Amino acid sequence: MGEDKGKGARDREAVAKRVQREMVDTYDEELEMEIDDERLERLLGDFEEQPQKRRPTPGMDRKVYFRELFRLQGELVKLQDWVVHKKLKLVVIFEGRDAAGKGGVIKRITQRLNPRVCRVSALPAPSPREQSQWYFQRYLEHLPAGGEIVLFDRSWYNRAGVERVMGFCTQEEYEDFFKSVPELERMLVRSGIVLLKYWFSISDDEQHLRFQMRMRDPMKQWKLSPMDLESRRLWEAYTKAKEAMLERTHIPEARWWVVQADDKKAARLNCVAHLLSQIQYTEVPRQPVKLPDRVHNPAYSRGPIPQDMYVPAVY
Repeated sequence: MGEDKGKGARDREAVAKRVQREMVDTYDEELEMEIDDERLERLLGDFEEQPQKRRPTPGMDRKVYFRELFRLQGELVKLQDWVVHKKLKLVVIFEGRDAAGKGGVIKRITQRLNPRVCRVSALPAPSPREQSQWYFQRYLEHLPAGGEIVLFDRSWYNRAGVERVMGFCTQEEYEDFFKSVPELERMLVRSGIVLLKYWFSISDDEQHLRFQMRMRDPMKQWKLSPMDLESRRLWEAYTKAKEAMLERTHIPEARWWVVQADDKKAARLNCVAHLLSQIQYTEVPRQPVKLPDRVHNPAYSRGPIPQDMYVPAVY
C-alpha cells in the first residue's frame, strides 16, 4: 500500500513538472521578443551621433511589464470571446511613423488570440489593377464579418501620409480623400462596425535611434526599405501631413487616439488597456470541458516509421 502511494506521489510530481514546463513555454515567445529588444540596444555599442539630444529613458520595470501584459492578454481573450458571442465587428487601425512600434503592439494583441477570429491586414503597395479601382476598395475587402476582429497595420490613411509626402497621389486625389473618409467611416460605424484609430507618436530623436539600431542589426535590416530611409529625411513633411490628417479626420464617430510611443513597453500596455476600455464586454460563461476516454482497440498495432523520415535530433 505504501509503495502504491509513493508511486502515485511521484506520478503527480512528474505531471506537475510537465504542466509547469508547458505554462512556462506559453510565455517564452514574449520573453524572446523582450530579449531581442535588449539585443538591439547592445548593438548600438558606443553610438552617440547626437549626444546633445540623447536623454536617459528609464523604461518600465520588467516584472511590472510582464505582469500587466499577461493580465491584459487574458482580458483580450475575454474580449475575443465576447466579440464571437455577440457577433461584433471590430476594426482597429494602427498608424504612425516608421519604427513607431505599431508592429510590436499588434504582435502582443494577437499573441494569445485565435487567428480565425483576430487577423492582421498589412497590405503591400497597390497593384496596377488596384490602382485603377476606387481608392478604398482594396481595404474594404478586409473588413470583418460578425464575430471577427481585424487589425490594420497601416490603412487607407496611407493616402494622407506616405502617398501625400512622396507624391504618389495628386492634390485632387488628396483633397477627395479627406472629403470621402468622414463619410466612409460614419457609414462603417452605422453598419455596426466598431472602429478604433490609433496614432503611435515618437520623437525625432527616438526614431533616429531606432533606425540606427535596425541599420546595425542583420536580423532587422529588412525592415528598413528605401521608402523608410526617405521618410527619415522628410521628417518635417511627414509631421505636417500627420497634423493635417488628425485635424481633418478626427470625427466623433471615429476619433483618433494618440499613443505616446517613445517607451515601447508603456506604449503597448497603454494601447491595449485603452482598446479594452472602449468596448463594454463581459466574460462569456464556458461549458465545462470533459476529456473523453480514449478508445483502446486490442487489435490496434502501430506501424513502424522508417528512421530516415525523422528530423535529425540536433538539439
